[in-house]
Amino acid sequence: NVPITMALKNPKQHFVKNQLEMVLSTVQSKNKQLEEDLKRSLNELENKILQLKSVKEELLDALGKFLSDHFPLPETGRSAKKKKKNVKTDMLVNKLMSTPHEPYVTINDSFWPPYIELLLRSGIALRHPEDAKKIRLEAFHM
Repeated sequence: NVPITMALKNPKQHFVKNQLEMVLSTVQSKNKQLEEDLKRSLNELENKILQLKSVKEELLDALGKFLSDHFPLPETGRSAKKKKKNVKTDMLVNKLMSTPHEPYVTINDSFWPPYIELLLRSGIALRHPEDAKKIRLEAFHM
C-alpha cells in the first residue's frame, strides 16, 4: 500500500491523521451521550404525560362527583313528570311582565332546587327579602 507508506513517511500527515481520529472518536462518544440523554428525556416526558393523564382522570372524577352531588338529575318516575321543565323561567318572565309591582313566584315542587340555586347564584333570579319561598326574575329590562 503506497498511500499508507507515504503517510508514514510524512510525520506531519501522520500527526494530522491521529488528530482527526481523536476528533472523530470524541464526536462519536458525544453523539452517543446525546442519544442517551435524548432517550432519558423522552422517558421522563412520557412519565410526566402519564402522571398528567392520571391527574386529569382524578379531576374529571371529582368534577363528576361534584356535579352529581350539587346538581343531581331529577329522579325518574312520578317526580320527573312534576319536574319536567326543571325551572319554569317562562313563569318567572310572565309574572314579571304581567305584575311588575309583585313579580315574585312561590317556589313549589315543580321547581328543581339545584337549578333554583343556580339562578340565584348567577344573579338571574332574586329571593324575596321577607319570604325565602318566593323568587323573582332580575329585572334586566329596567
